[in-house]
Amino acid sequence: MDLEARSLQPNVKVVLLAKLREYKSDLNNLKSEHKRLASTNSNQAARDDLLESGMADAMSVSANQRGRLMMSTERLNESSDRIKESRRTMLETEELGVSILQDLHQQRQSLLHANDTLHGVDDNISKSKKILTNMSRRMSRNKWIISSIIVVLVVAIALILYFKLSK
Repeated sequence: MDLEARSLQPNVKVVLLAKLREYKSDLNNLKSEHKRLASTNSNQAARDDLLESGMADAMSVSANQRGRLMMSTERLNESSDRIKESRRTMLETEELGVSILQDLHQQRQSLLHANDTLHGVDDNISKSKKILTNMSRRMSRNKWIISSIIVVLVVAIALILYFKLSK
């Protein structure tokens, strides 16, 4: 009970600790009175008088203390149940966190692999672009060469025809 009272909020803790001290002192008083009464077995009449006069008060005090003790025990059990529930929730949360971390790790590995693949594809595209550019240049150059050859041949044919027809 003492540990539970210390773990509560400060404004409630002070009140509960004061009650707890009061209960402990009542319990110690009752224990000492019980020892004193138990040790005086020799004087039965005095004992009977004490028991008869204090019986009603002791019964009401005992019933009151028993009620408070039962209430405290009930609170302690409720606190234990809450702690067990909190622990269970904590374990479930931890398992969920581990699962999420594993998923994130797998996703990271997938992203890294995709990134590597993308860099490889990017390199291949760059090489392909260079090859296509070179092919385009060669094609343009070949067109100019062929066009030049055709023009030279047409001029040569025209000159040959001119010289043959003019004679």
